[in-house]
Amino acid sequence: MWIPIQIDENSAEPMYHQIETQLRSLIINGQIEENTLLPSIREFASGLNCSVITVRRVYQDLESEGLLRTKQGTGTFVAKVGDSKRDTFKRESVVDALGKAVDVAISVQCSEEDIMRIFLDIVTHKYHSEDGKE
Repeated sequence: MWIPIQIDENSAEPMYHQIETQLRSLIINGQIEENTLLPSIREFASGLNCSVITVRRVYQDLESEGLLRTKQGTGTFVAKVGDSKRDTFKRESVVDALGKAVDVAISVQCSEEDIMRIFLDIVTHKYHSEDGKE
């Protein structure tokens, strides 16, 4: 099974975190369905050109979050993701991204009014652009 994960080797973000974040999103958004058998740790690591230890950590972290379950001798599967978990994930993702954006704005000394105006401009552009999006 091919899993669309892209690693940015120039990113300051640790590799395991990049993989974990993308795999979590794919599971939460339903792009990888419940009961899907994931590649073995060795296969996944080979496909991503990373170490087995990195993928093992990703699988363990997502298993502890309840997103994966491992059956001895069979493999690692995607667990059921409920609506409340999906909603929580969406909200946390947006809050995290906006928090980072506000931190950048503060670091370059944008006023609160400037941040709000920029935010509303971006939302308006993204939701009402002419390319057919919402």
